[in-house]
Amino acid sequence: MKGAFVIEPERIEDERGFFARTYCRETFQSNNLNPNLAQCNISFNRRKGTLRGMHFQIKPYEEAKLIRVTKGSIYDVIIDLRTDSPTFKKWMAVELSAENRTQLYIPEGFAHGFQTLQDETEMFYQMSEFYRPQSARGIRWDDPAFGIEWPIYEKIISIKDQQYPGFEG
Repeated sequence: MKGAFVIEPERIEDERGFFARTYCRETFQSNNLNPNLAQCNISFNRRKGTLRGMHFQIKPYEEAKLIRVTKGSIYDVIIDLRTDSPTFKKWMAVELSAENRTQLYIPEGFAHGFQTLQDETEMFYQMSEFYRPQSARGIRWDDPAFGIEWPIYEKIISIKDQQYPGFEG
């Protein structure tokens, strides 16, 4: 997906375990990723099947996100909402887990959502922009304009996420 980036930390291992860098401003800059961090968040989800999304912020407060799972696992989904992009209206998904330690960089202009694959799943978000309620938006997780294939049929979804409108554009 144009602009998104899957990050698999390089491990330096020995008998004690391993060390791995999860963020490096120089690496981000050399790959044309937004290196600015304004805010970090945690999302804890009690039950398998919890679905959150699809969320984004509009200009001038669009945000890049770096997502990683610290406990459990998720099916992480992004949708490219940038009208000038060759991947406009396309979606992709990647499994992120505490076990695989894979991260997903999500550029500005993407909607983001996920479904938990295990009970007691926790995520750590690094954000390039502060949360601005007046710029926060969402689109339906099941919008036929995208046809996202969610892995778990039984879904736990907030009223707010259920009430997002369909995609217009």
